[in-house]
Amino acid sequence: MRIDDFLSTVGVVKRRTVAKELGANGLIEVNGRKVKPAYLIKVRDIIAIKGSRPLTVEVLAIPTGSVPKTDREKYFKEIL
Repeated sequence: MRIDDFLSTVGVVKRRTVAKELGANGLIEVNGRKVKPAYLIKVRDIIAIKGSRPLTVEVLAIPTGSVPKTDREKYFKEIL
């Protein structure tokens, strides 16, 4: 799954277009490397989002479809 799709599907960012913009502007890193919006994520990847609201999460699972709000914590965990 593409990183922009993952971030929006599991609710880390509100819209996929926002995730695309973050990636296009070099504000998303995976395992310490800047990535484009089309980067394919894997389980255990560490995603760091830079900007006005920095956030770091670990990918726990990759969803196969839409994710209900109640199930989002199954797919990522926030790292402090």
